[in-house]
Amino acid sequence: MEALFVPAASGQRLLVHHPAQGSPRGGVVHVQPYAEEMNKSRRMATLQARGLASKGWTVAMPDLAGCGDSSGEFAEATWDAWIDDVLLAVQWLRERTPGPVWLWGLRMGALLAAAAARRDPTLRRLLLWQPPASGRTLLQQFLRLRMASALEQGTHRGAVEAVRGELASGRTVEIAGYELSPVLAQGLEAATLEPPPGPGLLLWREVAADLTIGLLPAGQATRDRWVAAGWRVDADVRRGPAYWQTTEIETAPALIETDLPDDAPGAG
Repeated sequence: MEALFVPAASGQRLLVHHPAQGSPRGGVVHVQPYAEEMNKSRRMATLQARGLASKGWTVAMPDLAGCGDSSGEFAEATWDAWIDDVLLAVQWLRERTPGPVWLWGLRMGALLAAAAARRDPTLRRLLLWQPPASGRTLLQQFLRLRMASALEQGTHRGAVEAVRGELASGRTVEIAGYELSPVLAQGLEAATLEPPPGPGLLLWREVAADLTIGLLPAGQATRDRWVAAGWRVDADVRRGPAYWQTTEIETAPALIETDLPDDAPGAG
């Protein structure tokens, strides 16, 4: 594993590179989750990256603009700039690794991966972990953290509405230590998990304590839209904790993919 900086349109992006062991079969770009979820899930992402590298996949794990050790401030980040960062990592990987490129998105990263695939028609292999129904859902969950903080101070009434009012007026708000700008909030809220035109292959992976439930109705509806768009969708729910939001750092061994298919039926 090596960490390096890649020049970007603005500043540079930190990229953690896990080189393939043996003959390279292709590349994988990891697309990170949002805010503190990135820190909570970093161990899971590293374990997955190591497993893929041991099977011959070259893995690139970039920090998005304003995140981790990449250039910029979180308050300056935009949704479009983050899509550009994903495509920058794809380009970096393609210049160094033969074979197909997968996008592996976790939570918010699933939305970004779908957006990048809609922009680049050659990206037709996606591995999505716990994809949210929409960016609006994810943003609402994040704004509720302000309510949790307000509860401790006894000022929770209308906390989420107040934050939305601040964003609507053009002000950046601080939530759980992260400065959320109106521009990023608008981009995240408008993000969807809509499929690019097929064909392609989507591996959809989730974790749950109760495996009898399966995909929730929103997930089932999204899966059906991808199938209708010409994608082959392999959706699977496995037993494990919600590692991206647990108080302590946890892992879900049943979730970790140790390999990816070389040939994706219908994926160019």
